Amino acid sequence: MTESVLLRTPLYEQHKLQGGRLVDFGGWELPANYGSQVEEHHAVRNNVGMFDVSHMTVSDITGSDTIAYLSRLLANDIAKIRNKRGKALYSCMLNERGGVIDDLIVYYLDDEHCRIVSNAATNEKDMAWLQQQAQGFASLSVTEKPDLALIAVQGPNALELVQNTLAPDVAQCVAGLSRFQGEFVGELFIGRTGYTGEDGLELIVPAKDVVALWQQLAKAGVQACGLGARDTLRLEAGMALYGNDLDEEHTPIESGLSWTVALKDDRSFIGREALEQTAKYKMIGLELTQKGVLRSHQKIIFEGQEIGEITSGTFSPSLEKSIALARINNIDAVAVDTPLQVVIRNKTLDVRVVKYPFVKG
Repeated sequence: MTESVLLRTPLYEQHKLQGGRLVDFGGWELPANYGSQVEEHHAVRNNVGMFDVSHMTVSDITGSDTIAYLSRLLANDIAKIRNKRGKALYSCMLNERGGVIDDLIVYYLDDEHCRIVSNAATNEKDMAWLQQQAQGFASLSVTEKPDLALIAVQGPNALELVQNTLAPDVAQCVAGLSRFQGEFVGELFIGRTGYTGEDGLELIVPAKDVVALWQQLAKAGVQACGLGARDTLRLEAGMALYGNDLDEEHTPIESGLSWTVALKDDRSFIGREALEQTAKYKMIGLELTQKGVLRSHQKIIFEGQEIGEITSGTFSPSLEKSIALARINNIDAVAVDTPLQVVIRNKTLDVRVVKYPFVKG
């Protein structure tokens, strides 16, 4: 039986040089950490850190049918952001049953050009879906950009450091960006977006330039961070992870993302009819009140009955306690501060329902 070969980003050799512990992440060989995952986590929460997220998929949507196409494709409404160049929109694209094919960010550049950043592990099905849905539009191109790489620079000092480190035209661009907005500086695309709950930037550059950029940021004192810290940071921020909190069997409403669904007008988008039905499930935040660690797939108990399971769980370095997102039956009696139980290694431990995000940047 032939072993599958893991994909590598252009920063692979750099990760090895810096002592990154490389792991298989959705078919990509990426660093879990470079030493202490907790230190990397705190670097982002308190200062600045950077992540190689070049495995993510960047696609450009172009042509006069761009807006009509995205209006049909996305559960959120692209029209919301057409009043400002570079504005970003977070959305899910759904199947006909309302299940989530993927979650993504789309940047509006003009009526004939938008840029999508989507997940790596879903690349093959995403691109097939994007191309399939494009067939009904005469003036439209969907172009994947595998020649690009992506560095996320995140933390309360991220913007200042990038402005002080990179070229003056980059600094000027960063200074003019509002949250959730992106813009080009030559071949560099800068998005004031991220996946940590902190302010920060996502820098999309030609792959040939990414090593030099990484080294420049490292020389300026930016902490290299791995996937482990990225996961604890995003969970503290209450951000969904595809494959855990999102999948094709549940709608965004059943996954805690009702705020990303635009149902107020009569726009026809894929999966809308399913979203107009009463949700069978809901997402809640949990905090463990005893010693232990919450993990995905642990069962949730309410009044002696199993009502759902944890989708993402971890020990929070910021809060120094275990937290989780869980999908449960849509029961009105389960609300904030409701005591529940979780089954961990055949033991029943106490948890309580809490609001999330658990940590606000």
